[in-house]
Amino acid sequence: MYELLDHAELTAPALIAAFDGWVSAGAAGTATAEHIADGGDVIALFESDDLFDYRVNRPSLEFVDGIATEIGWPEVVMRHRNLDGRDLLVLTGPEPNWKWQAFSAQVADLAGELGVVQHVSLGGIPWAAPHTRPTIVVTTSSRPDLLGDDANHPQGELRVPASVVSAVAHALADRGIPTVGLWARVPHYVGGVYHPAVVTLVERLSRHLGVKIPLGSLVDDAQDQRRSLDEAVDEQEGITDVVTRLEALYDAQGEVASGEEIAAEIERFLIESADDDSN
Repeated sequence: MYELLDHAELTAPALIAAFDGWVSAGAAGTATAEHIADGGDVIALFESDDLFDYRVNRPSLEFVDGIATEIGWPEVVMRHRNLDGRDLLVLTGPEPNWKWQAFSAQVADLAGELGVVQHVSLGGIPWAAPHTRPTIVVTTSSRPDLLGDDANHPQGELRVPASVVSAVAHALADRGIPTVGLWARVPHYVGGVYHPAVVTLVERLSRHLGVKIPLGSLVDDAQDQRRSLDEAVDEQEGITDVVTRLEALYDAQGEVASGEEIAAEIERFLIESADDDSN
């Protein structure tokens, strides 16, 4: 299912994975992965025909002066970068439509072939969170000792729809590779890339791996987006009220908020949005 290309010798690499699709709110995971992989060499390519329904993930067709020149197929690739003396492998692309179990097993085979010693999944969760507060990261792992004493993780039993990044992590854990998931809470009213979440994930990943990862322009991007969101919220009275309530909830609950409170805020937001549209 994959082609392994020539690559530099690797020493105890860490594998980082993020995919477009489910658990990718604000493109937090994929934008973080792309930032880390930027400029890296592609060392593995996965066969697109095995993974994608092209009616869902359609290829792009390019024209120049009316002449069709190129078809860009959706693809999952693994890239290599060495940052701060550490080998990092970044697996990213659209979430596959087909053969999740086979794909996950193949990624685990590839990880074993490349000597991967740890894995981190990245993503974003749509949340009743205000953009005016720091981004909170939820942590999951394959073992309790990997969470850390200060990790914000789900309490008790939780069942949610799975994503392919979680299937990959599960397959890796079955091979004895320790896995951690970092999931940024993204304000449910924000569209497009949510840059503050990307900054937070880069910083958390940097601490987890013990590697200095340059932020580049991410901080400036986050500040610019904060100003744009502030202006947009100020122009819409109904949204201002929602953000104010979310701030109160955030300040009262911190990293922990009940499902009933979150659901109530989202329901109120949707009702008010529908009323605004009808007016």
